[in-house]
Amino acid sequence: MTEQSPERRGVEIEDRERHARTPAHALALDCLSAGIEAAHPRALVESAVDLTDGTLTVRSVDGTESSYDLDGYDQVVLLGGGNAAGTLAAALEDVLDDRLDSGIVVTDAPVETRTVEQCRGDHPIPTERGVHHTRGILDVATAAGPDDLVIAGITGGASALVAAPAEGVTLPALRTVTNDLIASGATIDEINAVRKHCSGVKGGQLARAAAPATVITLLVSDVVGDDPSVIGSGPTVPDPSTYADALDVLNRYGIDAPAAIGAHLRAGREGERPETPTSDDPLFERVDVAVIGNGRTAIRAARDVATAAGYRAVTLAGDVEGEASEVGIVHAAVADECRREGGVAEPPCVLLSGGETTVTLDPDHGVGGPNQEFATACGLAVKEPGVVVAAVDTDGIDGPTDAAGALVDATTFGGGNEPGDGETRAAERAARAALDGNDVATVLQDAGALLKTGPTGTNVNDLRVIVVTEGGR
Repeated sequence: MTEQSPERRGVEIEDRERHARTPAHALALDCLSAGIEAAHPRALVESAVDLTDGTLTVRSVDGTESSYDLDGYDQVVLLGGGNAAGTLAAALEDVLDDRLDSGIVVTDAPVETRTVEQCRGDHPIPTERGVHHTRGILDVATAAGPDDLVIAGITGGASALVAAPAEGVTLPALRTVTNDLIASGATIDEINAVRKHCSGVKGGQLARAAAPATVITLLVSDVVGDDPSVIGSGPTVPDPSTYADALDVLNRYGIDAPAAIGAHLRAGREGERPETPTSDDPLFERVDVAVIGNGRTAIRAARDVATAAGYRAVTLAGDVEGEASEVGIVHAAVADECRREGGVAEPPCVLLSGGETTVTLDPDHGVGGPNQEFATACGLAVKEPGVVVAAVDTDGIDGPTDAAGALVDATTFGGGNEPGDGETRAAERAARAALDGNDVATVLQDAGALLKTGPTGTNVNDLRVIVVTEGGR
């Protein structure tokens, strides 16, 4: 084992008593906590993975099931990476017990394990230590034989944590283009199309290294639509994207990639480098994939808490994408409509959504994250009292900050003062300026609205909870 940190399952929100100043605020926090806890790998493995009489059974969220007679394999090896890969590995280790021969995962939140080596990497930008540990994963995969079973545990964050630059691509160049892509507002699919074609492990290349071993991939999805080729950049699944697609993404967002990356991608487009493996590659005949948890897992748990509290619970959408501030304005409008006219639900109600919003950064941007921008925009746009808005990244880390997200209402940015009050106008101006400059962390901190959980041990994208009360509550 390498570095270790305490494993967590319950979600502890810092200063919870202060945040839970009304029943509506408390309910929003309860919904968030329940959603995150339901998506924890231990909970997911308990419901999706079973070992009985030597037979390993895996159930996907879509109801499909696959089984493996472990007596038929020489070795069982666990490989993987991602923000939640450490806790996923620990949960799988407990199920497999002495049936697991070895393992190695790369994560930014290692936990204690007996058999699996947990290696610390970095997120959201790859670093040299992550590359070093990824080489170790590739070495183990390459050593697997035809009678071995490789279990790949992949969670959100694996794209950065499991990094092995392709031949001719340097880590600094990869870091530069990754930073530029994240700042551009490109979708995760687009970012990964580039990353996969600058890598020696992504886009099915880990499965290629493990062939001809049998591979079962267990995915905790942090992407809209649960596309296995996008989750963690799909290291063990076919890649539908091409070198040409990667170049198109760079052109679409006006990204001037380092010369080595441009040359590498153009050489691939011209057929001078092998493409990532596609679905017709025979190696995938021995590769299975199961999504064992996703954003809807969190939404369902949050909905159950709201319903138990006597609120009508409505899922607006589980796969919301777009600019975070714009999505916040739309959610505010829906909440206000519910408060005034009933809208999609009569109050008291709880509106839920998931997915992954993005932020197109101002060149002179400050500090914040998509969920913080969503909450700020929503807090500024909400007009009705009795509407409470909470938004978090379920991994506990929203953007490059130590906050998971934020909890706001119509009074957060001065709306509780008298209309036209100078203090109100100043607070609103400060919040709007911060939003324009992508610097919302400061105003949220000043308003006491930041939600901090620390690393949660899971990652299933964003979870948004809007509580709409009756009357003046």
